Amino acid sequence: MATRPRGSLDAGFDLDKPLYTISVASEILETHPRTLMLYEDVGLVQPFRTSTNRRRYSQRDIRKLQVIQHLTREKGVNLAGVRHILSLFEVIAANHLQPPPDLRDVFERYQEII
Repeated sequence: MATRPRGSLDAGFDLDKPLYTISVASEILETHPRTLMLYEDVGLVQPFRTSTNRRRYSQRDIRKLQVIQHLTREKGVNLAGVRHILSLFEVIAANHLQPPPDLRDVFERYQEII
């Protein structure tokens, strides 16, 4: 299986291209824009900033935010816990380890974007 370069799923698609304004991102995620600002404030996501300081979210950001929402809404994890789980996911992926069974589905979604 060929590995694809970070940031692209296939030719012409860039996961890191900052496309979505905060209002569009909040619509996609069905959440309030202030929630996205809170996630940024606690360091869970860092959207691109335009020269006029406007936030732009990439497809990678949207997918990461979906994982964050799943952890908070479905698993009942607070934001500090989310931060730790995501950092553990990165260690698990880097060391080719198996995630805990109850987090396997979330890990697989997150692994697609790290």
